[in-house]
Amino acid sequence: MSLLLRLSRLIDTVNGWIGKFATWLVLAAVLISAGNAIMRKAFNIGSNAYLEIQWYLFAAVFMLAASYVFLHNGHVRIDFIAARLSKRTNTIIDAIGIVVFLIPLCVILIDLSWPFFMRAYVSGEMSENAGGLIRWPVILLIPVGFSLLLLQAVSELIKRIGFLTGAIPQPFSFGHEKTADEEYAEEMAAKAAAAAPEAKP
Repeated sequence: MSLLLRLSRLIDTVNGWIGKFATWLVLAAVLISAGNAIMRKAFNIGSNAYLEIQWYLFAAVFMLAASYVFLHNGHVRIDFIAARLSKRTNTIIDAIGIVVFLIPLCVILIDLSWPFFMRAYVSGEMSENAGGLIRWPVILLIPVGFSLLLLQAVSELIKRIGFLTGAIPQPFSFGHEKTADEEYAEEMAAKAAAAAPEAKP
């Protein structure tokens, strides 16, 4: 089990790095979008390539960050149900979902998307738009993204088995975790409540 847990930590580290890299792609997309808008409005200069690179960056964020979100237990969960079940029951449900649904889904999509990428790469497929970009880099994101998600699924399965066997403490949480906005709103409400008595004459 210790070898599997080391493998899990390695996968988590790799997907953590990739997820943090993907967050910078959001900034790149925003800057390119703003620059493109300024060039069009101010100088009447534009290119379909600028528009398509924004789409490519969005696709990269979506595909590369899926495994990072899974690593941080951020995918959709029915909180009001999960919060009422025991940790062990939730862990078993998660493990079954990973084995029965997520891993097969990733394998199927990798198998289907790889030939799609190879055809685009071999043919040098280009965008149909004038001045557009070559297509294969964005198509490559599909098998790469699902490969990363598959690896993270293996890591999460290892951690859940480790928890069920008592090898590790629970490395994840169920139920609702507060977002940064919720924490900020609560902090502001607490400050307002503390200041209210001071404001009275």
